[in-house]
Amino acid sequence: MNIDRAVLMFAGLMVLLSLALGFYVSPYWYLLTAFVGLNLIQASFTGFCPAALIFKKLGCKSGVAFE
Repeated sequence: MNIDRAVLMFAGLMVLLSLALGFYVSPYWYLLTAFVGLNLIQASFTGFCPAALIFKKLGCKSGVAFE
């Protein structure tokens, strides 16, 4: 799995998890959904993604968007 796919998978899992927690536990968990969305938007403009750095250190192969 390359870094691009790992970041997309992680973001999708975080959105689904935060939606479930927001529905079943507390609406404040929806803030995590907003944070993930904002992080994806800023990564599209800047090319910087903290999750990509972590996946790179874990040994994922470079992708097109994140090297």
